[in-house]
Amino acid sequence: MPDPPTSACDGRYGEPGPDPPGPAPHDPEERCVRLPHPLYGLYERRLAASLPADRVPRHVGVILDGNRRWARSIGESTATGHQRGADKIADLLEWSEDIGVEVVTLWMLSTDNLERAPEELDPLLAIIESAVRDLAATRRWRLQPMGALELLPEHTSSALRAAQEATADVVGLHVNVAVGYGGRREIADAVRSFLREHAEAGTDLDELAEAFDMEHIAERLYTKGQPDPDLVIRTSGEQRLGGFLLWQSAHSEFYFCEAYWPDFRRVDFLRACRAYAARERRLGR
Repeated sequence: MPDPPTSACDGRYGEPGPDPPGPAPHDPEERCVRLPHPLYGLYERRLAASLPADRVPRHVGVILDGNRRWARSIGESTATGHQRGADKIADLLEWSEDIGVEVVTLWMLSTDNLERAPEELDPLLAIIESAVRDLAATRRWRLQPMGALELLPEHTSSALRAAQEATADVVGLHVNVAVGYGGRREIADAVRSFLREHAEAGTDLDELAEAFDMEHIAERLYTKGQPDPDLVIRTSGEQRLGGFLLWQSAHSEFYFCEAYWPDFRRVDFLRACRAYAARERRLGR
């Protein structure tokens, strides 16, 4: 089934398609009327059904970007934008479950974000803590915090660890919650861990250099034991990784969506997965 006719709002979401009923687009100066299309619901269902079962990504990484710009565009506070973004997470996890994704990695806060002013950072950390507690309370997903937790306030790192412990026995979608995360730091932490292990064992430096291999890093990443991300999605129109899963994404497919994270829709997610399924993955071969 082809994409339904486009509306005046198309082009904001990466692929042609209808705008569903709901709030006006991001920019108040570019508001347009969103008319419900009678084929929209059918189109979404057909799009989901058209995804080949053997081409569904096992691991999806998502850069949740655009909360602040979304809030500014409608005249709301930054905290409101972050809260709306947090409210969207459960939807994404449900959509992922529906199509058979096994692992989702959510980049909620980078190490660079920790340099933001306290008047923005403190409410954001509180929102993250609340969001993680709510996700854990469902007992639906297995949560794993990843990042430099030692850089976070004690109450934030404690909330993340508590969520991990509370869901350790959950069987189902595995959710990595990246808070205080940076890809360069992750690699540095992996190398540091390797060096410390061998220093404690008294390994000769020349011998260590000779034996060092890529797998020694892969085995010490925050995501050790998990499949590398097949698909990485970034919202808000920015077309860069910004340090997200630098090591693991060497063979990932990337999808950049124009929607700000709070506006991200199921159809946007399905289109990203459709684009992934259509690509010929040679993995460097």
